[in-house]
Amino acid sequence: MADTPFRFKQFTVHHDRTAMKVGTDGVLLGALAGSGSPHNILEIGVGSGVVSLMMAQRFPEAKILGVEIDHAAWQQATENAQKSQSNGRIDFFNKSFQEYCKQDLTKFDLIVSNPPYFSNHLKSPDPKRNLALHADALPFPDLAKGVLTLLDPEGEFWVILPPEQMGVLEKILLSSGLNLIWRISVKDKPSKNILRKICGFSFYSRTLNEKNLCIKDEIGNYSDDYSELLKEFLIVF
Repeated sequence: MADTPFRFKQFTVHHDRTAMKVGTDGVLLGALAGSGSPHNILEIGVGSGVVSLMMAQRFPEAKILGVEIDHAAWQQATENAQKSQSNGRIDFFNKSFQEYCKQDLTKFDLIVSNPPYFSNHLKSPDPKRNLALHADALPFPDLAKGVLTLLDPEGEFWVILPPEQMGVLEKILLSSGLNLIWRISVKDKPSKNILRKICGFSFYSRTLNEKNLCIKDEIGNYSDDYSELLKEFLIVF
């Protein structure tokens, strides 16, 4: 397949060797996740590396680590990072998140993930795509267990999922001692159903921040909120 890279204002993402192409989910997570000035960031499942590259742009003092189970995706994400202005601050590891958790207990003040979430669905003939989309390799209990192990006591965990799957993960995290501190509901247009939820969790308790984000207005133009959020990243704005 020909490589048509996705060009951002400050970096370029090649994604022809990864099952998860650059898409709205990753871009939204990269633009919204985290608060304050995190110095130690972990991405679970880096795919093309786009979220980590956006994190590096937003938090110029941060050191970013990522874990990616698929070798080809890991290789391409590493190349993308090495060609970026953030080269030297980003390291990706080619292993499962479960394996990483056994080997390294470094605490992170920000953990982000756009995790695989399908279960009991018909699978694609493409094993790479199944790995990226289906939760077999990283079930939610394993994801939650690892986050609880690696999250700094003052840190935040941010994740993007469809509403139904977010409800399942939220229950696991809340029963494990985390608190919900952010909930952003994403719609394509104001009149449409919620497509995704982006949630932030922490060990500390504070007032829940909630907001809605519409990608487009009813006419189909990009909304002001979406344009404002991504103007530092996307060439279209």
